[in-house]
Amino acid sequence: MKSNPVLKKLGFSEEDRLLIVHADDIGMCQANVQAYQDLWEFGTITSGSVMVPCPWFPAAVEMQKKNPKMDLGVHLVLTSEWEFYRWRPISTAEAGSGLMDKQGYFPRTDAEVQEGGDPDSALVELRAQVKRALDFGLDVTHLDTHMGAIAHVKFIPAYLQLINEYQVPPLIPRGDADLYKRLGMDEVTAEFLVMLTAQLEEQGTMLVDYATGLDLNIPEDNVGQVKKLLADAPAGVTHFIIHPSIDSPESRAISPDWRGRLANYQTFMTQEIKNFIKNEGFHLIGYRQIREAMRS
Repeated sequence: MKSNPVLKKLGFSEEDRLLIVHADDIGMCQANVQAYQDLWEFGTITSGSVMVPCPWFPAAVEMQKKNPKMDLGVHLVLTSEWEFYRWRPISTAEAGSGLMDKQGYFPRTDAEVQEGGDPDSALVELRAQVKRALDFGLDVTHLDTHMGAIAHVKFIPAYLQLINEYQVPPLIPRGDADLYKRLGMDEVTAEFLVMLTAQLEEQGTMLVDYATGLDLNIPEDNVGQVKKLLADAPAGVTHFIIHPSIDSPESRAISPDWRGRLANYQTFMTQEIKNFIKNEGFHLIGYRQIREAMRS
């Protein structure tokens, strides 16, 4: 595959490795808003994305207002996975939309919403999430997705429509069908994305090369996991996903994988990881730089 045009646009060579350390789920709860604040100030993360339908979304916006250089996008949501802590669509209460379960919340799994969700209703909902973020004053640097629910031929057109409307970068790695299958997509979606990424780059949409991250179900030795994953990262732009949270009764009650979230936070608060990223020769960037390059 040819060199990513993002490299040249941002003033780097084809051999350079650019790294976006990205915190997902910000605003889901207080614990991860605080974690993002800490990690941003420490200097080991460069971007994150906010869950607009969740209760601590306004606090995440306020955090960015106090720190205007903070890189935050919208984590587009069509699912609500936890047992007792749930969120619902902000655009509709219509059962026919397929965006709600019997309790009135988003479906718990990707499969449920991909099977039953109406694409037009999904576009309305996703646009409402972006619009609410902007109306609250969030400087939206990019759009990514929660749990991969939008990574389906039914919903990808809505995602791309929003990318074009708001002129922000998506989280779509450049690659072949095998890459997309390894990321959990079905064969039809994988082939669709191969065709799509070529078209997007022709239109000037800027993409990352590679997406990886820490497994929340393996909280042990996150430092070692990070070193192995990043050491193997190729030239180009790597999007590295973490889900950091401080330790709190709230976090423990919400998510069975709270130990992994805490481990993510503690790992990226270490000087060891900060030094490792520097010594590996990575150039840390955020989506704000990519957004501005797209818009220019």
